[in-house]
Amino acid sequence: MKQRLLELLGIEYPIIEGGMAYIGDGKLAAAVSNAGAFGQVGSAGRSLADFELQIQIACEQTDRPFGINLPIGEHSDPRERVEMILKYKDQISGVSISAGNPRPFIPVFKEAGLPVMVVVSTAMHAAKAEQAGADILIAEGTEAGGHNGPAELTTFALVPQAVSAVQIPVIAAGGIVDGRGLAAALALGAAGVQLGTRLVATEESPAHDRYKRAIVAAQGEDTTMIERSIGHVTRVLKGEYIEEVLRFEKTGPTPESLYPYIKGEKNRLAVLEGRLEDGYAYSGQGCGLITEILPVERVISTMVEEARAVIAKLSQL
Repeated sequence: MKQRLLELLGIEYPIIEGGMAYIGDGKLAAAVSNAGAFGQVGSAGRSLADFELQIQIACEQTDRPFGINLPIGEHSDPRERVEMILKYKDQISGVSISAGNPRPFIPVFKEAGLPVMVVVSTAMHAAKAEQAGADILIAEGTEAGGHNGPAELTTFALVPQAVSAVQIPVIAAGGIVDGRGLAAALALGAAGVQLGTRLVATEESPAHDRYKRAIVAAQGEDTTMIERSIGHVTRVLKGEYIEEVLRFEKTGPTPESLYPYIKGEKNRLAVLEGRLEDGYAYSGQGCGLITEILPVERVISTMVEEARAVIAKLSQL
């Protein structure tokens, strides 16, 4: 399955960049791809014009395969984004679909010759996505930063269940930041891993330095969930702003009354402007293992070296 994944995406290492709102720009995607992994330009949090600009930047800065992340639920009408992706179908090497029903979109991208990855949070969703035509699945556990599935399955529990439910490659996501995580994911039957928080804290990331340093300073227990009061599950870094959000959620708000606290602009203020006291910032529980802000190439190469060392050590047991 790992080899199949590498061949489908045309990459050297089984490591994928997650689709991150505001953070997944063209420069970061190109850096990930240049390191031998699979970078992705995220469409969430971007105007259509900026989305196209970031695709163009990635095209200019790498000649290696990269893809696009399309979070369906983040756009009131995703059709314009779909058309933009199809416009660049000859320059990109895959599409990942998250935050919504992927079924209407899978055949559109496959007809364009693009491998389709679908983010899932249960084995049932994995099986349905495979039946709908997905080429690759991204099984994301609740350790991950950002929006998670309501079942709240952990990565360690979810990945082997998803692998057992399908016949296509499964990528493990959620709480994975180093070579030990990569080796563990492969042991669980995954074909590779997806990184989010670890790539935020890199030199090429557009994240504000305060956000990067907050991730480096955080321990695993320094994240929490918001939006549970309206039936959602979103993992963020703890802080005074989040305490205010959680206090308001205890009053039983409607989605409309909670929206001013959780709208995308509040995320942008924190992650791009560094105003952590005025907004929220995503982070996975793996933040406790992130101790430095490093170049992307070093993150990827170190991860691969660590994974190889772990696998070699285990083979001797």
